Amino acid sequence: MKIKASRWYKPALAVVTASLLTLTTACSYFGGGSQSASENATPVKQASANEPGWKADTSPITFDWYMNFSWYTGSDWGKDPTSQYITKKTGVSLNFIVPAGNENEKLNTMIASGKLPDFITLAWSEDAVKKMIEGKLVLPLNELADQYDPYFYKVTDPAKLSWYTQPDGNVYGYPNASSSPADFAKYGKNYLSNQVFVVRKDMYEALGKPDMRTPEGFLKALEMAKEKFPQVNGQPLIPLGLHEFTENGNYSLEGYLQNFLALPMEKDGKLYDRTTDPEYLRWLKTLRQANQQGLLAKDIFIDKRSQMEEKIAQGRYFAMLYQRSDFNTQQNALYANDPNSVYIAVDGPANANMDEPVLNGPVISGWTLTLISKDVKDKARAIRFLEYMISEEGQKDMYMGEEGVTYDMVNGKPQFKPEVLKTLNSDRSAFDTKYGASHKYWMEMNTNITDQWKPESVEPFKQMEEWTKGKTVSRSEFDQLNPTGNSPEGIINTKIGQLWGKTLPKLLLASSDAEFDQIFQDYLSKREEYGLSKVQAYQQAEYEKNLAKLNKK
Repeated sequence: MKIKASRWYKPALAVVTASLLTLTTACSYFGGGSQSASENATPVKQASANEPGWKADTSPITFDWYMNFSWYTGSDWGKDPTSQYITKKTGVSLNFIVPAGNENEKLNTMIASGKLPDFITLAWSEDAVKKMIEGKLVLPLNELADQYDPYFYKVTDPAKLSWYTQPDGNVYGYPNASSSPADFAKYGKNYLSNQVFVVRKDMYEALGKPDMRTPEGFLKALEMAKEKFPQVNGQPLIPLGLHEFTENGNYSLEGYLQNFLALPMEKDGKLYDRTTDPEYLRWLKTLRQANQQGLLAKDIFIDKRSQMEEKIAQGRYFAMLYQRSDFNTQQNALYANDPNSVYIAVDGPANANMDEPVLNGPVISGWTLTLISKDVKDKARAIRFLEYMISEEGQKDMYMGEEGVTYDMVNGKPQFKPEVLKTLNSDRSAFDTKYGASHKYWMEMNTNITDQWKPESVEPFKQMEEWTKGKTVSRSEFDQLNPTGNSPEGIINTKIGQLWGKTLPKLLLASSDAEFDQIFQDYLSKREEYGLSKVQAYQQAEYEKNLAKLNKK
């Protein structure tokens, strides 16, 4: 699963023609003709404000659900007992639509057509959210709730509805993995971050557990690893693994690295430009030095997520600045083969004061937004199913599955059956296929609810989770600051993002620090020419609005 995600991936570009062909096929089952969103085949059964709306009508219905993540593999609804149970209970079946190539290309093509599937789930930060709202392609959830399901307001969080209220007063999407500041105050001590610096346990220990917090120690450890372990099962060792490079940069070398260096997000009430921080530049130059010494494999500049997952499963990386949840399946495979070959979290790059990392925890924006299309085949059933998923009952069904099938009640608490738990802890892919519980369907997952049923963590995951405790903070006020769409600031910000995406690899591939400095200065000059000051003014204003929304000074 992916968290910032973000924040949490952009695969290789697909051929436009293929996308258009896909659209032609997809439109045929988006309901492109006979039955419009405003025409229900049968009269709407009334729902009560005092009872879950989904209970008013449990007749069979199938919704098309678009997931804007090419890597999503949970699209086999109805083949596992959890989804079968939910369909039996609610009457709702889901037909998932997942892009085969570039997500943005696919979604933009659908938006341009004016036709969307019933539900759409995508990262909240995508420009497409604004395009769909401004293009009136999605329906206000509050209006749907007012008309068809007043119980919706009993299961949703007012703070999250307020956070996502648009200038027109409507709410068009509801987040998953979202935690308000109130949630953080209540559950924060248990919150984990996804951001980790990991090393392969057996190699790290064989090297004497080197300190990798300083540039010198970091480079030395990579060098020793390459010398001592030049190959892994006949394949070259990759000393350092990172998130994939995209047209806008690399997560690992932006927010992740900056968080490990404990760089501030603001100073004296003004947003801080972390990209120009001396500590950050010192570490980017360290990575430039690593490349000069042959310690950055060419793979990291070109590999996409699927290729990285394959290499993680082979244990080919010595170290990674990465997102721990993104390689759970591969970690399990390594553990099954040799428990000492897994990846463990260690103290990685640090600032000159050796301050602890300050890592991103859950925020009110969450990870993804789910929206309902204006073309939805049944408005009432759609908002009611969304209400079901958000409710504690729906969260329990999605997470635990069906009593007697995937879990039993033990001392008044649901617990996965022993064989189910064993599969969950040993083979996540097999678990998803065989049982379908524990956030296989994560479109509206709320860990603040489901953590009450979460089994105790086991290795090889527990060590990484525990390492992030105490280093995790809420940064809700820094979300949703970037201008989007075709506004002047949005266009400028897009150009600056793409400029950074081209600049970052050049910095690492520079032949000297002097060349690095020149490339970086060129970047600073160009972004000023593009209109950086306008973007910064916009971001500062949005930041101050966020502080007011969250009742922070």
